[in-house]
Amino acid sequence: METGYLESVRKQFELYKLLAEKTFSQVPDDKLFWQYNEESNSIATIVKHLAGNMLSRWTDFLNSDGEKEWRQRDAEFENDVTGRNELLAKWNEGWSCLFNALDSITEVDLQREIFIRNQGHTVMEAISRQLAHYPYHVGQIVFIGKMVCNDKWSSLSIPRGNSKEYNADKFSKPKGKQHFTDEFINKK
Repeated sequence: METGYLESVRKQFELYKLLAEKTFSQVPDDKLFWQYNEESNSIATIVKHLAGNMLSRWTDFLNSDGEKEWRQRDAEFENDVTGRNELLAKWNEGWSCLFNALDSITEVDLQREIFIRNQGHTVMEAISRQLAHYPYHVGQIVFIGKMVCNDKWSSLSIPRGNSKEYNADKFSKPKGKQHFTDEFINKK
């Protein structure tokens, strides 16, 4: 069961990473820095925050507190990323840290206690915490992408008005077991 959990978690993280990247590819460079208002974050700022969080949480994941002393969380919300290349470098650095840590976890580790800001979590709880946090922000990235692309937006899931056809296709096939992310990840 635990191995299935780790495989499922990895696939879910991969899906959310892919959804954001498909958004980045649709958004013009200047719109990566667009903010709706002063209280809103741009895509670049959200990426900077996610990367900072990932590096803090997943560096030395099993042995040190997930809120590292070197993390400057407040600075993650300062919109100072200079371009697409820097944004993508930060993005990939955070995800590499996450996937490397995730790949080092074994079934035995899932019930180990780790800490985030001195609050104890099992490894499974800590993973689930991040699996809730990152999609929250990826949803923001996708929403901003839809706003700035407007009628040029290409749906990342079932396009409006296509649910009936999509479901008909699904139900025309034999029942079978597959991870729900496979069809999206395999379409890369």
